[in-house]
Amino acid sequence: MKLRKITLALLSVFMLTVACNSDDDDDTSTFVERDRQEVYDENIAEIEEYLSTHTYNYDEFGFGDLYTIPNDNFEIVFDTISSENGNLDAIPLINRPELLSKVVTEDDIDYKLYYLSLREGRGEIVHPLDAAGVTYEGMLLDGTVFDNADVVNNPFNLSSVSGTIFGVITGFREALIEFRTRDGYTENGDGTTTNHNFGIGAVFIPSGLGYFSSGTTTIPSYYPLIFKFDMLTRIVTDYDGDSIPSYLEDLDNDGDGFNEDTDDDGIANFIDNDDDNDGVSTKDEITKSVYVVDTNNGDVEPVLVTNEYETSREEVNGVITIKTITLVDSDNNGISDYLEANISIDYNN
Repeated sequence: MKLRKITLALLSVFMLTVACNSDDDDDTSTFVERDRQEVYDENIAEIEEYLSTHTYNYDEFGFGDLYTIPNDNFEIVFDTISSENGNLDAIPLINRPELLSKVVTEDDIDYKLYYLSLREGRGEIVHPLDAAGVTYEGMLLDGTVFDNADVVNNPFNLSSVSGTIFGVITGFREALIEFRTRDGYTENGDGTTTNHNFGIGAVFIPSGLGYFSSGTTTIPSYYPLIFKFDMLTRIVTDYDGDSIPSYLEDLDNDGDGFNEDTDDDGIANFIDNDDDNDGVSTKDEITKSVYVVDTNNGDVEPVLVTNEYETSREEVNGVITIKTITLVDSDNNGISDYLEANISIDYNN
């Protein structure tokens, strides 16, 4: 998928290492990126011009009742407002109440990120450290489609990790986390499914939150992008394999897992398998439980104790298997053992 940051990384390496045009002369050329603020000023003007001159098929969406089967099958279609298109009375995107915006700071620049929120969704909240299953279409401002995919069964990571796991571009991630997943689906009997009550939206991304200078054969350098998408599934990640979901290691819940480093070893907690550097692995300083709930016998689900979190569940013929972890705080000081170097209890031995 072109939206993955691996494309950006590889192209940047190539462009920054271009040396001479031929081996026969001494002329060298060095790629110099444009000023990011200058590019952003151009991009936001281009995006707002697009939003002022384009509309979408809002009259086909049921705003009176957002969560209906017809809306589950809705697809956003953008169109230029013009006499030729016979839609001069259409409301431009810039004036639609469902067009929202947020400020995203990157490389010391405050970017205004516009996104179209037709419905938030009724499923799970998505964290920036999660992986997500979506359907999407990426396009340029002139309508050229450069990428599209259904990645429900092959979710992509929303964040890049340690240069080995590549996430999506920042602008796309920052839009996706404003939406919730589906709350169910229906098997159609032909190998396909119909998803229900998921988030539906689109985002208009300045190049500084996208590929910036790293153009491709289909994406020009410094060019704004549009993504239309359906947010369908959330996959909870555990990047460091310590049994604590990555989103729980974002201790201040600000969406940035990289600013938590309890032991100051230069490794963020969510990719550190010994968060307090006490010699006992994080996975051994927590406890794990498994609950089996047989709804056929009238069993009810357990009430989780303080600091206990569900990590997975599986249902087969009415029998639900729930796995949890408990972040033990043995001295009751409000700090979990796995974050205190002076407590080194191995609960698995």
